[in-house]
Order: sequence, then structure tokens, then C-alpha cells
Amino acid sequence: MVRKMQADATLKTCEQFAMPIRNLDMIFAPRSVAVIGGSERRSSAGRIVLDNLVSGGFTGPVYRVNPRYTHVGGMPCYGAIADLPEAVDLAVICSPAETVPRYVGACGEAGIRGLVILTSGFREAAPGGKVLKQAVLQSAAAYEGLRIVGPNSLGIMAPHLSLNASFVSDLPPKGNIAFISQSAALCTAVLDWSIQENVGFSHFVSVGNMLDVGIADLIDYFAIDRWTRSIILYVGSITEPRKFMSAARAFTRTKPIIAYKAGRFSGSAEAAATHTGTMAGVDSVYEAAMKRAGVFRVYSVEQLFDCAKLLSQQKTPSGPRLAIITNAGGPGVMATDELLDQQGSLAKLSDDTIEKLSQRLPPAWSHGNPVDVLRDATPERFQSSVELVLADRGVDGVLVVLSPYATTDPTGTAAAVVQAAKHASKPILAAWMGGGKVREGTERLNAAGIPTYSSPEKGVRAFMNLVSYGRNRETLYETPREVPIEFPLHRAKQRSLVKTYLSEGHDVLTETTSKAFLQAHDIPVIPTHVACSLAYATECAARVGYPVALKVFSPDITHKTHVGGVELNLANRADVARAYDQILKRAKELCPDARIDGVTVQRMLVEPNSRELIVGAKRDPVFGSVLMVGAGGTTTEVLRDLALELPPLNERLARRMVQSLKSWPLLEGEPGRPGINLNRLVEVLMRLSYLVADYPEITELDVNPLLVTSHDVIALDARIVVDHHTVLHPVRPYSHLAIRPYPDEYTKRMLLKDSTSILLRPIKPEDEPMWHRLLASCSPQSLHMRYRYMFKASTHEMATRFCYIDYDREIAIVAEAEEDGERKLLGVCHLVADADHHEAEFAILVGDPWQGIGLGSVLMDYCLGICADWGIRSVVAEMAPRNSRMITMFTNRGFVMDRSQSDDVVIARKRLSPLILT
Repeated sequence: MVRKMQADATLKTCEQFAMPIRNLDMIFAPRSVAVIGGSERRSSAGRIVLDNLVSGGFTGPVYRVNPRYTHVGGMPCYGAIADLPEAVDLAVICSPAETVPRYVGACGEAGIRGLVILTSGFREAAPGGKVLKQAVLQSAAAYEGLRIVGPNSLGIMAPHLSLNASFVSDLPPKGNIAFISQSAALCTAVLDWSIQENVGFSHFVSVGNMLDVGIADLIDYFAIDRWTRSIILYVGSITEPRKFMSAARAFTRTKPIIAYKAGRFSGSAEAAATHTGTMAGVDSVYEAAMKRAGVFRVYSVEQLFDCAKLLSQQKTPSGPRLAIITNAGGPGVMATDELLDQQGSLAKLSDDTIEKLSQRLPPAWSHGNPVDVLRDATPERFQSSVELVLADRGVDGVLVVLSPYATTDPTGTAAAVVQAAKHASKPILAAWMGGGKVREGTERLNAAGIPTYSSPEKGVRAFMNLVSYGRNRETLYETPREVPIEFPLHRAKQRSLVKTYLSEGHDVLTETTSKAFLQAHDIPVIPTHVACSLAYATECAARVGYPVALKVFSPDITHKTHVGGVELNLANRADVARAYDQILKRAKELCPDARIDGVTVQRMLVEPNSRELIVGAKRDPVFGSVLMVGAGGTTTEVLRDLALELPPLNERLARRMVQSLKSWPLLEGEPGRPGINLNRLVEVLMRLSYLVADYPEITELDVNPLLVTSHDVIALDARIVVDHHTVLHPVRPYSHLAIRPYPDEYTKRMLLKDSTSILLRPIKPEDEPMWHRLLASCSPQSLHMRYRYMFKASTHEMATRFCYIDYDREIAIVAEAEEDGERKLLGVCHLVADADHHEAEFAILVGDPWQGIGLGSVLMDYCLGICADWGIRSVVAEMAPRNSRMITMFTNRGFVMDRSQSDDVVIARKRLSPLILT
């Protein structure tokens, strides 16, 4: 029917449609290069680039362009781009800054679609930089598909093509790591290191000022690059967070990204109005964003390459249980200490493994883990030990440690370990301790893809990096439980209801208004009364019942406790009178300019075994809205026990936030002391996620404390900060989020021709169980025609490809119906767009029991409407020639059928006119 969707959700588009991401081929796989600014001066940038292109071995023609010369380096030099004898793929611009806009326009006019600008001077802080930047953008805008790396770039390299279009003279070895860096200085250091250590790269990119091609574009491009198996990323800042998150999440489904973030401790962060804003610092938000994108973050440049090699070559362990095989007791102890310090586990070998090892090893072996094979161990002894330990179900990975005694054969042992690892399904790492004696063995292990380290501790840390990477990926793709969150009003009506709250007139909403906002989203709050006089305060206290709490009521005071504005456990009228006077007196003394409108009165909740948390949201300047949960109450900023996550949240993400807190063991409870109602707390966090997603006007939100008991969750205090410019001038929906939330707008009810009532809606991770049942309802023939390969049963890994959707670049519409009280998926239509939303691949599956009732046509027409709404220019699908029903459906809708590619496939293609879906 239609070929299997790529797991990374990035398609190789058809060659006749020249997409901007595909146009990066002009930069990274050019057939010809022109150097603009090529010079006879050997110290000039243009001459250095020319020499590097020639000495690097690039096989295509390299043209010189400079009006001052007729020859450069003994080769003809052209006075203008228009004079070049043929069309050129890539132009490297090294000319003075003021000439760059003119050369960009000339390149576009000549049909050159790939540019690398090495010239500096385009930063807005530089004199005239802003004007030059706009001039370059204006010149490029006239030519569709023109792509620019830079300016202020060190250049690019593609070792597999012997392409060195950079300032750096030495081309690194060929490899499978793509390196993307915002630091030119780091590029030179990394290149020196890679050549010394013989570490290869697929591509090497200095992004410069990122006038056009950004980090997200490069991630998408390298996702479909045949040589790239992992990406190393050095970033100072992310400029397009939505694109970055989408591209990174797609790439990390199948291949790792390892990132080093510079500037972790920036002193430029502005003080925030709320506890949430104070605690959610810039670096902590980057940490949360990278984790959500599946990016593995490291904290030193040295770790970058260890992790890149490790994650691209080794299998991900299923757990932290490590077996250590060594020929010396001391290094085994060192490895064990480091493993326990890193929260790993020393694997407990089974009795069967112990018995088999005893049959192969001398009687004096350690009879446990670490497996000490003794100092006279032969390569054969190491090999049999590795094979036996790998077969143990209680082992998740193996570290082989070798100390070079006089009788040790480091090279032979390395060969033996390589042999033992050939059919391993678990990661194997090695630590070959020593210098010259172990060098050849180390090289042999590394060549075989077994990462080798100079000490046991480094090997253990590498294994734990694998464990952390695996845990994060597993958590991202855990199947969430369905949590029924249904608001009593339609969201549009709800917005009109709370519109008055947003237009209150103050940047900081009052406690009562903030609580009303939460209550409208079914987040429980404690009833709160505003008292502008002592008499009314005592009346309210009597009405709600003692004991009560009084808090200062002022639009100008954010942190009430900081001004002594909170009095708790007031037991009678006299306590209320005393507290009222003291609160107002202290507030006026400490905040003389603040407007004091009285106090709020609320009943004290006396709940045994309750816990106080803080939940909130902050508008980060890079990644938009960020959610937080942490230890709350008066100790919030002292303990700083918190977890951050980007909205939207599902059940698993919300649960992980809570369980990642240091205080989770206290929240979980213990014998004799019940834990909190975690399910209720998870629901509240998800509701908060909906609230933040739906209201871009909210810049900060605090619920502190949020009282959590064994049976309920209730907000005791709340404060919301709004941006009145956004209130008055609404922005595009969800533009304040780094991740596109569930697209409710594509939900619709309708009847099939047999009167079956169905709900058309986008798929979500919670649908995985129903998705498995849909596949189970299909015959092998139906599944083969949809997925183009045979499989016995669907797996969770398969489901992550189709149920865990990045709604920015793909969508799957399911048809849901209810039969005998059970919800079922009857069919699904999957659309995967390329990174530029120009072309989408189309696939449909209808369960066998529901075929022949028009469901396939309904799904197809609905998804074609979504394509038009997205601005998709063309739709493509593949199917088997014998699938006459699908061929007829596509033909009736104006698709052109192409049977020329192969006898086994028919390609259907249609160009679309962008329309608005109704």
C-alpha cells in the first residue's frame, strides 16, 4: 500500500521538488565550488580556502572569482560570477563585508543555491552590522531555495567528499559524527584533537551568525545523510526553539545527539516576580528542553567525543546492572566504587553463570562480580568469561578491565574480546590500563567499535552515560495512561469566561482573581474572602470557621512572607484582630509605596500527613512557557527541590516530574504514613499544562503552597502575572510554546454511509493499546500492503513511530467508534511532512472488519483537507500494483499514477492548492 514511514519522521523527498532542506546538498555535497575573494596573497582568507579545497582532494572544479586578478594560484580567475563558464553549486564568500550583499545577489542571479559566507562584520553590535545583515537577507530573498551558512563562519567540511571549504588546513578523518558548532575557536581545537585521536567526522560545520541555515536545518539534513550516525552540538544559545525541538525530537528517535551548552551560569538573568521565575533559571530550562528532545547533555568538551563515539557504536543497556571482568583485584574495586558512586548496580551473577565460570576459570577466581580472572589470564580465558557473563539475564552490560602484567597479552586479549562481542546484544566496554604496551590492543578494540578507556572509572562513567541516555529515551516513549480531562465548557467559551480576569488592569492578578482562573480549569482552590476592614475580616473568619489564615491583599506585593504579610493558625476573634493590624503595619513599613487593599481570609486546612508543594509556570525568553513542580511552602527557595518540563504534559511526563524530586520518598509515604494522592496531583499538573498552553497572556504563575494529601490536592495561594500587550494584541495560538500541543481543532464527528458514528481526531500516545488492537484486527495481507513488510505482532517500539507524534511536522488521524461500550480505532491515516512543509507522504490503514463502508475515503478526504490547511504543496503515496481499491481512490481524487519506478510499486502524486480547512 504505502511504504513504511521513516522512524525519524523526515522524508527523502522526490528530486523534482527542490526543497530548502534538500538544497543543503548544494553546500555539503557540491559538484563544483567558486571561491569569491580568491587572492594571490597567501595570508588572505580567500587564498587559504582555495588551498584547502585543492590540498584536501576535492575532485570537482574550483573556480576563482576576484576582479583584481586574471590568475590565482596558476589558475584562471574570473572578474565576476556571471563570467563563470558553468553553473556552480557552492560559492564560498571571503570578500570584504560591504561587498557581500552584492555578491549574494549575483550568486542568486547565476543560479547558485549554496553559499558559505566566511566574512565577519554582520553582528548587530558591530558598526553597520545590522544594515549589512538586512542587505544580505534582502538580496537572498529574491531567489527561492538559496541557502546560506554564516556569515562569520569558519567554514564547512565534508570528509567523505574530501571537501574542505574552511579556514582550517587539515581535513579530519572520515567518520559518522556530524559536528555543529557556534564557536569557531572550539572548531579548531576539536579538529586538532580529532586528527590526533583519529576520530572521524561525516560533516563539520561552523554555523557563524546563522543568518539563514540554523541548527534545526542542519539536524534535519543530517537525519537523512547516509554517513551520519550521531551529532555533536556545541551551542551558546538556541534561536529557533520550536524548530530545534521538532528537529531534535525527530533525529533522536533513532540516532543520538550529544550537546554541550556554553554559558551555564549567566549573570544576565533578570530577577523574576514569582518563586517559579526565581527558581527556573536559564540553564535549568535548557536542561529540561534538551531532555525533552532526547538530547544527551554533557558538561565538558572531553565528554562530547567519548559520548558521541559511545552512543553511535554501542547498544543501549536495558538497565544499570554492570558486570566487571578483570585480571587484577584493585582495578575491579576501583570500578565497583565508581559504579556505586554513579548510582549504578553491580550485577548479581546467577548460580548457573557462577557454575559455568568455575568450570572455565582456575579455582582461585573471585566467584562473583567483579569476575577476577587472575593475573595470568590468557586471551581465551577473557573471551570465555565475557561470553558467559553476557549470557546472564541479570547483566545489562560488561566492562572488561586489563592490567598489563608480564604474562599478559593486551593485543591478543583485545582480539578475543572483539570475537566475544560479535553477536552480543548488550553493550561491551573496555579499560586497557597502561601506555605503549596496550596501545595496539586499544586501537584494535576501538576499530571494532568497542569503546576503550585508560582507567576503570572512565569506563564505568561511559556505561552510566549509556544508562542515562537509555532511561531518558525510554521515559519519553512510555505509554501514558488515559487521564480523562474534560472541561465543563468548550475552550472557546471558557476563554470568554476568563477574559475579564486577564483584563483586570494589573500585571499581577490578585490572589482571588488568580484562584478564580485556576478554578475555571477545575484546579481545586480553597475559598478565599477579601476583607477591606477589620470588622469584615472577623466576620469572614467566623463564617469560614476557625482556625483561619490572613494574608496581605495588595497588587504590588508579590512575596507576602517577605513583608510579614502572612499570619497562620488564628484561633479566635482576638487573634484575627491582632494579625490584621500587624499585617497592615508591617506591609506599610516595608512597602510604603504599595497599595494595600486589606487582607484575605481563608480557613486553615488541618490535614494529617499532608505535604506542601509549589507548582507554577514561567515564560522563558528562549523556550517559552515552562512548567515547574517542587517542594513548597516557606522552604521553597531554601530547598530548591524542583523539576521542570515543557508543556504539553501527558500522564507519564507529569508523573516523572513528581517522582524526580529529591523529596519524592517523603511524598510516596512509608509504612504507617500514607503517601500523597499522586494520580490527583498528576491530573492537576496536566490541567495546569492545558491552562498555560491556552493562554499566552500568562507570563508567570505560582501556586504556593499547593496542599497535597492522601486523598486530594488543593491550591492555598496563587499568583498570576500577565502580559497586557498580549491581552490587547492576541498572538498566534501556541506561538509561546516550544512544542506543539495536541491539535484539538482537527477533531470532528460524522456518520459513515452505514450510519456508524465515528470521531475523527489526531492520534496521541495514550492510544497505543487501541492501536495495537487495530493492527490485530488486520489480516497479514492488509498489514503487508500498509507497512510493506511482514511482522508477527506489533511492538511498543513500532507504536512509538506512529502514536508519539510531533504535531509540527506530522499527524495521524484516527477514526474512533464505540462498540458494546468499548472504544475502538477503526482506521488511521498518517501524514508525514518534510521539514519545510512542502511535501507530505500519505498512508492509510483500515481494520479488516470496517473495510468496504467508505472509511478509507473519509480518512483520505479529511487528511487532504489538513494538507491544504498546512500549506502542503504536494502529496505522495506508494502502493502495490494489485491494490486496485486504493489506486481507484487516488485516481478519483486527481492523483497522477506513476508505474515507471518499479514493477512492485505504484506512486501516486498530487499537487495541492493551499486552502483553509473548514
